[in-house]
Amino acid sequence: MSIRDGWRGRFFEDFEVGDVYRHPLGRTITEADNTWFTLLTMNTNPLHFDAHYAGKGEFGRQLVNSALTLAIVLGQSVTDTSQNAVANLGWDKVRLTHPVYAGDTLYSESLVVHKRESNSRPHAGIVKVKTRGLNQHGDVCIEYLRTFMVYKADSAISDSTFPTAATPITEGDEDLV
Repeated sequence: MSIRDGWRGRFFEDFEVGDVYRHPLGRTITEADNTWFTLLTMNTNPLHFDAHYAGKGEFGRQLVNSALTLAIVLGQSVTDTSQNAVANLGWDKVRLTHPVYAGDTLYSESLVVHKRESNSRPHAGIVKVKTRGLNQHGDVCIEYLRTFMVYKADSAISDSTFPTAATPITEGDEDLV
């Protein structure tokens, strides 16, 4: 039996300018997601939590809070881009290009547009990606540039943090069959 680590994300050396990562998980946004996020963040615009008010507006129904859209699309990208980040350094050129409604499913993808060694941290590098979120119809709902610092593969963080079990896992455990 061999032990294999699960996906641990990319390190600086794994990024190549021009690579596109289609992030694996879609996320359907519910009305509760939108209401809770809107109230949690104290966004008082009734377009996000008052169906009667929103129904009279330009879109004819409630809009998903754009900060929630950003948070979900960013979260979808982490497993492929910044799982091993030292720090998030910023977002630029955030564009909200299509409305998002409760019931929409968001998918995202990222294009590596730039990478360089860190000037201040020899154990890390700087990566910039263009990320966009699409709804289930393929409409681009959000896009932005994101810059983050990510560890190199030989950094201490690359060592597995998985604990050593007191009892090893074995094949044929009769209690589980």
